[in-house]
Amino acid sequence: MDSQPLLTTEEVASRLGVKPATVYAYVSRGLLTSRRNGDGKNSLFAKADVDTFVASRKRTTTPAIQTGITLIRDGELFYRGQDAVALARTSTFEAVINLLWTGDLQDIPLPATFSLINLAAAVTAPLPDIARLTDRMRVIVAAAAAADPLRFDTAPTAVVAAGRQLIATMARALPSRRMPGVMEVSTPLAEILWSRLTRTAPSEASLHGLNAALILLADHDIAASTLAARVAASTRAHPYAVVGAGLAALDGPLHGVASALAYPLLAGAVGRPDPIVVFADHLRAGGPVPGFGHPLHPSGDPRAAALIDLIADGPVRRATEDLARAVHARSGARPNVDLALAAFALHHEMSPDAGEAVFALARTAGWIAHALEEYADRPSRFRPSSTYAGRSPA
Repeated sequence: MDSQPLLTTEEVASRLGVKPATVYAYVSRGLLTSRRNGDGKNSLFAKADVDTFVASRKRTTTPAIQTGITLIRDGELFYRGQDAVALARTSTFEAVINLLWTGDLQDIPLPATFSLINLAAAVTAPLPDIARLTDRMRVIVAAAAAADPLRFDTAPTAVVAAGRQLIATMARALPSRRMPGVMEVSTPLAEILWSRLTRTAPSEASLHGLNAALILLADHDIAASTLAARVAASTRAHPYAVVGAGLAALDGPLHGVASALAYPLLAGAVGRPDPIVVFADHLRAGGPVPGFGHPLHPSGDPRAAALIDLIADGPVRRATEDLARAVHARSGARPNVDLALAAFALHHEMSPDAGEAVFALARTAGWIAHALEEYADRPSRFRPSSTYAGRSPA
């Protein structure tokens, strides 16, 4: 005797959210199989067949994202077809911003609206000393949004203008750690940001390194924070909200905060004759060692190699290279950009969260680039369906 659970036509219609006539149409098209009940008048359906049909009708949970912004191929990184590592050596962050947003590698200064900068600085001033730089950036973005009555204009020219002003504000409104020189509108962003990250005086080489770090971190295909930004843009959230969504997803130990976790690891390795001891301590604590390995760069993160190469010879660079060799020999993992950011920050006497701040400011350029693409696509297209696994209704 067949003990398989059976459903009536009305039950199937309710399950599928259609009319009984539609259920019969599915039967006529061979999509569902029915059988007659005992009186030969009504149809019954095997529950397993209905479950299979429901599963086949579920929409794709991750819509395909076609992008012309970033390509990662054979472990190498390209922005609109141009090698990101080569851009980091020869270009400015401002020019790369324009490349990501418009396709044109043109160095356009980021405008400084001093009334907006003063507002952003004022709303972040009461934050406690324990507030990280990225905590301040989130408040700055919210303040900039509130001050822009035209923030819901998602036309490309409006988004580009708002994006340039936002990035300039995010850097300039951070509290300065040293007395900077005269900061004109045309002052490069790397130079503006430098005085917000460290008390040490910048050199031409160190500013070039910070500019390179900003370029290397500007985008990385559909990372978690970029997906969050695109979902926000898909609902037609304004550019400030898009950046806010990206900052929220970035604020995780497995994403943008990773360089702050790699910082003490590297600091502990400086001056050690055998850095493997530091590696062993982290293994003993459990979990992955921060700053190593990347699924998209199995042969090594080119961003890490490029940035470490720009750190002058000294205790930090030697410790970084020694630790990298030791970890690779024991586990096969290679440094990623988080370790390089930590090394750059440590070498220049920056705070442990400096790398995170560089990451956030740089990736803002990428989030806005992806928002521009998403605004041109079908709205609200990210609507995955779930499989309910809770208690059945009474």
